[in-house]
Amino acid sequence: MTETIRTRTSPAGSGPHSRGTSGISPKGLKGGQLGLLAVVVLGISTIAPAYTLTSALGPTVNEAGLQLPVIFLIGFIPMILVSLAYRELNADSPDSGTTFTWVTKAFGPWVGWMGGWGLLAANIIVLSNLAGVAVDFFYLFLSQLTGSPGLAELSANKALNVLTCFVFVALAVWVSYRGLHTTKLVQYILVGFQLLVLGLFVGMAFANWSSSETAIPFSWEWFDVTRIETFGQIAAGISLSIFVYWGWDVCLTVNEETSNGRKTSGLAGTLTAIIVLAIYLLVSIATMMFAGVGDTGNGLNNTEIHENIFTALASPIMGPFAILMSLAVLSSSAASLQSTFMSPSRSMLAMGFYGALPAPFGRVSRKFATPGFATVAAGIMSAGFYAVMHVVSENVLNDTILALGLMICFYYGLTALACAWYFRHSVFDSLRHFVLRLVCPVLGGVGLFVVFLQTAVDSWAPEFGSGSEIFGVGLVFVLGVGILASGAAVMLIMAKVRPGFFRGETLKRDTPALVVPE
Repeated sequence: MTETIRTRTSPAGSGPHSRGTSGISPKGLKGGQLGLLAVVVLGISTIAPAYTLTSALGPTVNEAGLQLPVIFLIGFIPMILVSLAYRELNADSPDSGTTFTWVTKAFGPWVGWMGGWGLLAANIIVLSNLAGVAVDFFYLFLSQLTGSPGLAELSANKALNVLTCFVFVALAVWVSYRGLHTTKLVQYILVGFQLLVLGLFVGMAFANWSSSETAIPFSWEWFDVTRIETFGQIAAGISLSIFVYWGWDVCLTVNEETSNGRKTSGLAGTLTAIIVLAIYLLVSIATMMFAGVGDTGNGLNNTEIHENIFTALASPIMGPFAILMSLAVLSSSAASLQSTFMSPSRSMLAMGFYGALPAPFGRVSRKFATPGFATVAAGIMSAGFYAVMHVVSENVLNDTILALGLMICFYYGLTALACAWYFRHSVFDSLRHFVLRLVCPVLGGVGLFVVFLQTAVDSWAPEFGSGSEIFGVGLVFVLGVGILASGAAVMLIMAKVRPGFFRGETLKRDTPALVVPE
């Protein structure tokens, strides 16, 4: 792979560079490659509705019961508040480093570095998760295609499972490395297909719900939050629902490569979140009506089907078209696996560019203008994490989803609070600034940190999640809080190796914003 290092002689934005639609940013990224539609498609791809729902419906119903729809709505509130904060920060300082760059500008290099670590950790966790689901549905699809049930059981072979995961990760890294043009073509096809199949699934579930033995009629009481018994259930349910919305911030990560990135990326992030909310409400209501929330058979509280809800429900709902759902979840997880690489690779590129990580992370491919080194590094880390989790966890999917919720709450909440602090001198200039730069970010940030703390406390117990533990401490706590603690240790090492960033020499409050293509 032929690469070049974009030499960083001054902070981004301090030197001349092109403002044209195909200009090159100071980091070496090619601008003007994406429009609004493309960025929204990338956002939906990263969230991966088909993959996310088959992974999260069961665990969320387990926490919230019939209140599943209202949990999705409550979980959406901090997401939309945070997305508005992201829009404000992006309009002021568009930068592929997003959380890392903005939190550093607001709170300084130490807090900013931890914000960047939280983002990277969340992405590495979900990349391994995506690869795992892709493996499961790959063998299920082969089984359905060939009529050989034994093929579906191959995913239970740990060695083969991990090896297949490595192949999926390698393919995703290859597509990501080749740049956004290849990525767009892949994403338009895969996202369009999964949305089409989800629409078919919802339509057939509504049409046939009364024929199911476990069916329950629709009730507006499903939107009554007071029917949830404890705040811990609400916090766990919200943490899981936060997972299902996570990923829209990739729209901001590609701001340096988007036409009129200051406005387009922020708008795309908000639109993506709203579109996904509508999809989730429709699918969750249709699924609950057809399957019910019992703990046997097709009931959503049946722990035997929690890992892949659509595997159990596709045949009863879709009949001979069930194979399409397997293919949709496979394409959804594969598409998200590929598009998700954009976020950690560009965040690490920014961290390398500003001197917070070793210089190789600041490399871009000469041919494709992509963060080559960082993309490969993200692939190696996610594959390694998946292999380790397959050894220590009894339920890889559930534990990683819960741990991911902790990571998301941490770095989203930190970014939202950074928005309020960064704009603190202008919040009273107008009603708009007061609402979008103070009220929304503070409410969203505080809400996410409350959920973070509650989930962290609850996850200390071994019975939280799959029941896996390490020295008597719940695996979810070890993953979530432990990964953050390991980030602090890595940060101390980087402070010795790359002291310039931590002395505030490369990125600070008054560092000029990047000029991105109009």
